Amino acid sequence: MTRKFFITTAIDYPNSRPHIGTAFEKIGADVQARYRRMEGYDVHFLMGNDENTVKVSRRAAELKRDTQEYCNDMANQFKEVWRALDISFDDFIQTSEPRHHAGCQKFIQKVFDNGYIYKGSYDGLYCDGCEGFKTEKEVKEAGGVCPDHRIAPVVRQEPCYFFALSRFQDRLLEYYEKNPDFIQPDSRRNEIVTLVKTELRDVNITRLGQQWGIRVPFDPEFTIYVWFDALLNYITAIGYSAEDARFAKWWPADIHVIGKDITRFHCALWPAMCFAADIEPPRSVFGHGFVYIKKDDASASEKISKSLGNVIEPMEIITKFSSDAFRYYFMRECPFPGDGEFSWERFATAYNSELGNKLGNLLSRVTTLIINNFASVLPGTAGQTPTPIAPDLAGIVRQVQRHMEACEYNVALDTIVQQILVPANQYAEKNEPWKLVKTDKDATRLVLFNLIEPLRAAAILLKPVLVRSSETIYHSFNFTQPWEKVSYADVASRPAQADDMRVIAKLDERGKVPPLFPVIR
Repeated sequence: MTRKFFITTAIDYPNSRPHIGTAFEKIGADVQARYRRMEGYDVHFLMGNDENTVKVSRRAAELKRDTQEYCNDMANQFKEVWRALDISFDDFIQTSEPRHHAGCQKFIQKVFDNGYIYKGSYDGLYCDGCEGFKTEKEVKEAGGVCPDHRIAPVVRQEPCYFFALSRFQDRLLEYYEKNPDFIQPDSRRNEIVTLVKTELRDVNITRLGQQWGIRVPFDPEFTIYVWFDALLNYITAIGYSAEDARFAKWWPADIHVIGKDITRFHCALWPAMCFAADIEPPRSVFGHGFVYIKKDDASASEKISKSLGNVIEPMEIITKFSSDAFRYYFMRECPFPGDGEFSWERFATAYNSELGNKLGNLLSRVTTLIINNFASVLPGTAGQTPTPIAPDLAGIVRQVQRHMEACEYNVALDTIVQQILVPANQYAEKNEPWKLVKTDKDATRLVLFNLIEPLRAAAILLKPVLVRSSETIYHSFNFTQPWEKVSYADVASRPAQADDMRVIAKLDERGKVPPLFPVIR
């Protein structure tokens, strides 16, 4: 049977366009989805927008637009950016959609019928930016403001319905114990366990007097609180309460990819909600780090935030360079389990060093030498096996796989660079085929044949990250196996080459192979 893999990202507030911090999450999830597809999984990759919020309706009002029209337009803008970044999502849910509204109402009714929702009133410190209540401890530790939005919360009192989260303390702790991989990376685990042991409180899950949102079916005066409804997108998108067979196929999710700032919602509130509705919780939650902007005038950096006004849009980078350059930088330079940093200077350095020199220049050298000196064909290479430059390819692949599956993309990429591309470039510098060809074409032929192999291996291993460039590398040669069917297993078990190896790269108007990654000067 084909293994299934259901992966999701956090859904985003569409009160403004996505920034590079948001894109960091989506790329990380996309790399995992693409890798799993290569490994033979039946993948369902879900993304979406979180639209039932006060901020969204307020923004639409500011623009004098109908809220639903505004949401639909922003959804199209988000999808435009994600497609420009080659994000391979299978479904994009808007929480204003009827399928989501219907699923939410059935879910909350189920939890109410099971006895885990009760009516009361709430007094607390409310952050308008989060659209949520903050604890006194959180506000105090942040100096009297919301730690995420740096604005002072206001005291808010209102009648509401509560979800009896505190009743799930023992069950949550038991679930963490039996499922040690549920909270990832491990650095997030202690925070959640401490929270559940010491600070687990019942949660206000409704709002009163809101016109925009999902009505509570057992008391239509109220709408469902955005956090309670937002989490439900993971199940409403795959047919909860409407398409039983489809829901049974995909649920539980294999991994939710979310920012570390919302780990509490996903690792405590969400599994408790699942318990209350008699469905399984997700198998794992991965809380990635943040991207910080390097300040020009100091060694300090600051978190990317719409409220701080330091947003860089992905299209700024894509249009100047490429989607692959964008994807590579953030997966290579920003550790997905931790925090990363962006500056234009650092971007140029990483791009030139690895994409430009170690990968693009190697491809250019090999293809140009074969075209100019061997009429694009290396004679006598049919059925031959190249001498390995990186001898333990199978071991390298296992390392890369382990890091990919742990979402340690920066380490996976470092392994590819250091153990495949660096040795290949060292081999080229040692043998100097651009000089050798003047005196010994047969020896040059073998050197170039050997250099094609690390390019093939790198193209396959980089396929989940460098979506377009890796395909260009692979299609520069007449490899036997179709690109669409290559897997990581094929790196170490090279299919036999029936014909002589030849270059089939597309040439530019000058008759030269265009540079894969033109140098940033």
